[in-house]
This record gives sequence, C-alpha cells and structure tokens, in this order.
Amino acid sequence: MVKEGDYVAIFNSIHRVMKAEQILKSRHVAMLLIPAPRDLSADCGLAIRYAASDREAVEKALSESGLVPEVIYVRLDGKYAKTGTRDQGLGIRD
Repeated sequence: MVKEGDYVAIFNSIHRVMKAEQILKSRHVAMLLIPAPRDLSADCGLAIRYAASDREAVEKALSESGLVPEVIYVRLDGKYAKTGTRDQGLGIRD
C-alpha cells in the first residue's frame, strides 16, 4: 500500500485527518487517505499518503491551512523513517 519513497502523514484525530483530506482534495493535490500502517502509531487509525513528487504541494497546503500533522514518515528500505514531528518543526515549507 505504501510504496518506497512515499510519505505518510499522521494526525492526532479523525477530525484532523479528514479535514486534511478535504483541504488537499480542494486544491487537487495528489494523495490518498489510508489506514495507518501497522508499524506506525496513529490515534485515529487513518493517515495521508503522498508521493515524494507531491511532498512540497501537500505540506505547503497543510501548513497554510494551519493543519500540521503530528508526525511525517517516509518509507525507505522497507522501513518508516521519521522526517520530523509537529513539536520539532516538520520542515514544512511556507
């Protein structure tokens, strides 16, 4: 389901992940709402998956909307690597 190099954004509530999906769809940004991978902890059980090529558009749209994910992971070498947390600053570009 999550391909090598894809990003997974985790939110702390079902409301926030559904709002993120709505924002991204309204901006025609490519992404998928997926069940959170078992390897990752997600309070709401859902996550947003997007390709590396869409990273800037996804993260900019979320940042501009004030809807920063709790944590973002990237799938590398079959594992999930944390790219940052909301508290650390996710590296989202404005």
